[in-house]
Amino acid sequence: MDDWHKKMDDYRSYLKVERSFSENTVDAYMRDTRKLLQYLDAKKIKAKPEEVTREQLEDFVSWIADSDLVANSQTRIISGVRAFYKYLLVEDMIDHDPTAFLKRPRLERKIPEVLSVAEMEKMLESFDLTSTYGIRNRAMLETMYATGLRVSELISLRLTDLFLDTGFVRIIGKNNKERMVPIGEDAINAIERYIEQVRNLQHNIQPESANVLFLNHRGSKMTRVMAFKIVKDATAQASIEKNVSPHTIRHSFATHLTEGGANLRAVQDMLGHETVTTTEIYAHMDKEYLKETVMLYHPRHQQQKKKKKKKKKTA
Repeated sequence: MDDWHKKMDDYRSYLKVERSFSENTVDAYMRDTRKLLQYLDAKKIKAKPEEVTREQLEDFVSWIADSDLVANSQTRIISGVRAFYKYLLVEDMIDHDPTAFLKRPRLERKIPEVLSVAEMEKMLESFDLTSTYGIRNRAMLETMYATGLRVSELISLRLTDLFLDTGFVRIIGKNNKERMVPIGEDAINAIERYIEQVRNLQHNIQPESANVLFLNHRGSKMTRVMAFKIVKDATAQASIEKNVSPHTIRHSFATHLTEGGANLRAVQDMLGHETVTTTEIYAHMDKEYLKETVMLYHPRHQQQKKKKKKKKKTA
């Protein structure tokens, strides 16, 4: 298996250096490829990567289908193995791709959990704004709901990514892809309050986190686990019985926009989806159009308009 380990080490370097994938993404690709190694070992097949046949790969697909893995996991593993063989082909280590016609299991589309606008409002109103944690956590949820960020993007958000005067935040998404996402008045106010009343008064900020927006009590970057806990706590505080995670808020952002009449292509661009079709269609979307989409259709902004109209009437 030395040949496998050498090629997989080279593959890891390729994913990290040439593809600029994150450590988590690289680990996922490597796990998928190691699954094929487990199969070969279980079947006592002593074949180098270039010697594995299409028939053996089809048997591998059947082997994982007989495991306890759900269809999504099976599909991911097959995609990971195909990516490995495409790498070998590109690097001229093989002269044909034996994975080209591998069949993947048919996926059942599950409808993700979505919060209603009223439920989202209850969550946002559930924080105690007399506490530093309440101010920070409210700002985090407002940001998530205003932009549809992934949890990894939220906790990695930097002070230098904020362009609040023009109503945008810069997001470094999957595979270091950069995008500009509009952000509305409620989230801007919550972020500015957090910075002024909490972050600027925090004296234990660690050097490596000096540019990170959301910090924990130790002055370090927030973890994914902490972000999930904040969402779970807010869900409980708002007496919402749904299974809510940061991704639920991301999905609710997109759902509320499209239900309000927003252009689906604009929403997909803001979410940073990376399918080839999405990239080809939406790569040249105008940022101002994206901003107008959020301002027109996001329920928080619609409420702000109503509040301003009331103030004018009472003035």
